[in-house]
Amino acid sequence: MGEPASTAPLLTQPERLERRLKEIPPEPGCYLMRDGEDRILYVGKSKTLRSRVRSYFRSRHDLSPRIRLMTRQVCEIEFIVTDSEAEALALESNLIKNHQPHFNVLLKDDKKYPYLCITWSEAYPRIFITRRRRFRSPLDRFYGPYVDVGLLRRTLFLVKRVFPLRQRPRPLHPDRTCLNYSIGRCPGVCQEKISSEDYHRTLRKVAMVFQGRSDELQRLLSEQMDRYAERLDFEAAARVRDQLQGLDQLTADQKMSLPDSSVSRDVVALASDERLAAVQLFQMRAGKLVGRLGYMADADGLDPGLILQRVIEEHYSQVDAVEIPPELLVQHPLPQQQLLEEWLTEQRERRVQIHCPKQRQKADLIELLQRNAEFELLRAKQGQEQQALATEDLAQLLELPTPPRRIEGYDISHIQGSDAVASQVVFIDGLPAKQHYRKYKIRSSSIGAGHSDDFMAMAEIMRRRFRRWARAKAEGVDVGALRHKGGSALQTDGLNDWPDVVMIDGGKGQLSAVMEALRELDLHEDLNVCSLAKQREEVFLPGESQPLDSEPDQLGVALLRRLRDEAHRFAVTFHRQQRGQRMKRSRLSDIPGVGPKRVKDLLAHFHSIDAIQLASVETLSNAPGVGPALAREIHGFFHPDEEERQDVPTDEPGSRIA
Repeated sequence: MGEPASTAPLLTQPERLERRLKEIPPEPGCYLMRDGEDRILYVGKSKTLRSRVRSYFRSRHDLSPRIRLMTRQVCEIEFIVTDSEAEALALESNLIKNHQPHFNVLLKDDKKYPYLCITWSEAYPRIFITRRRRFRSPLDRFYGPYVDVGLLRRTLFLVKRVFPLRQRPRPLHPDRTCLNYSIGRCPGVCQEKISSEDYHRTLRKVAMVFQGRSDELQRLLSEQMDRYAERLDFEAAARVRDQLQGLDQLTADQKMSLPDSSVSRDVVALASDERLAAVQLFQMRAGKLVGRLGYMADADGLDPGLILQRVIEEHYSQVDAVEIPPELLVQHPLPQQQLLEEWLTEQRERRVQIHCPKQRQKADLIELLQRNAEFELLRAKQGQEQQALATEDLAQLLELPTPPRRIEGYDISHIQGSDAVASQVVFIDGLPAKQHYRKYKIRSSSIGAGHSDDFMAMAEIMRRRFRRWARAKAEGVDVGALRHKGGSALQTDGLNDWPDVVMIDGGKGQLSAVMEALRELDLHEDLNVCSLAKQREEVFLPGESQPLDSEPDQLGVALLRRLRDEAHRFAVTFHRQQRGQRMKRSRLSDIPGVGPKRVKDLLAHFHSIDAIQLASVETLSNAPGVGPALAREIHGFFHPDEEERQDVPTDEPGSRIA
């Protein structure tokens, strides 16, 4: 590492790159990528540093567009060796927090903006709207994020009317098509009435709508209709004509004419304050607005041009090459504009230019985007202010020294004790944090079909939730210091989930059961616990016979109510899932030694469970895959009383075998 730094990228100096890679040891640790101005571009960790760093420069085709852009700028590589991969992970976290490297810091995952997902990895891809961008396969694509949710839903609804697409995630009937196939809304995917290749071709046309290529799709369909007409296939030509008419309606709904030429371009502008930036990206095709996307980013006093550059990198690293236009208009000059042009040109395989317009028409367009961004920024700030007011009001209501950051809500769901489950939902800064949600199956043997005990169930969940904290306190750990320490799970031995407030769905009974469980754990004085009763929306505190003096519509109570409703929704959903699985499961599955295949074989042989129940041990033994021992097990499952009588010794007075 003693070689002086160079301002030239390592990719342009193969010999120097190879020397640097050989200097990196095959040990666990962290690596730091620096640019020509000695700024840290990226921080990573690996249990084998040399192999990991070398992979960035071995084959650039296997890298994501974002990482390829990063490797173009790397002028120096540093490394720090650690004793283990766990230490490297903790070090990586600290380095990223301290340096905020450009390629480690991604845009905020703003759940307000939805995406459209097409699961290209499946034989019959699904198309749906989602707010969680999770790649299950590299082939799946996400389009967006879209600012206008209503327009996106109307567009998808109309697309499903124009093109025959699968309408359900799962078939309605196992052995036949549904009404959607009969009326032409679905091509019969569930029964494979259409081949996977033909369905993919249809969906590729649909994708063009969300790629901003509606004009190109209309031209293709017009040519296809003419070909059908020339072949005198008028029925097929009529179907294409109907699709064209539907597209005309679609484009009339979603397009707005804007000044300037027929050149396809994307326009990017932002509005920001000292903390937050709202970025708008307008997709213009043939002088018309066909898509409006939005991003939220941390401003932190950053240069507006740098924020726009990050948005452009993030957006175009996730889209198909056909979605990249030949021209980008940006509100501010970009720090590495030439490099971005080269990168986008490489992605598109055609020239891409980036301009910061000064002419009137294009400058007016930028101003239009800025105004839209200002409205989005105002909405975001108002939402944050409302959430801050709600947490402050809750702090006053519960007499807390500071507004609570992490609030947990718990609820129980069952039907007369059967399939009893519990939910744990978490709000952070007044917003749902679904990555921290947990669900529990009630384990108590006293709770089952015909016998329910919400108090016992809630106490069980509290014991399971806080037993790690109780164990740490019993070992002498300062819980008060640990809960305020924060940091990663590695830095706190996994104890980094202490709630500021625990909310129980119920009244004084549930609250008393919870506090008794917390006393067993010796945490009753450390946790802030309350309950919210449904009938009058009353808030109870431990040891208080009367509810707090509150109004149902005040902000703090409304926050608790949203938490309660979310916990109830999550618990009911899990309960329905468990109940559905139980109802689908055969009684035979409860017999020890009888798995899914054997259940299938038994039903194929006897044709019904009633026949199996009536069969003797000898008859069961003759079934395929069933020996004498298993036959006795199956027979004993359906006739437990008879088995018990057989176990009684015959020489005992009063014993009889029926």
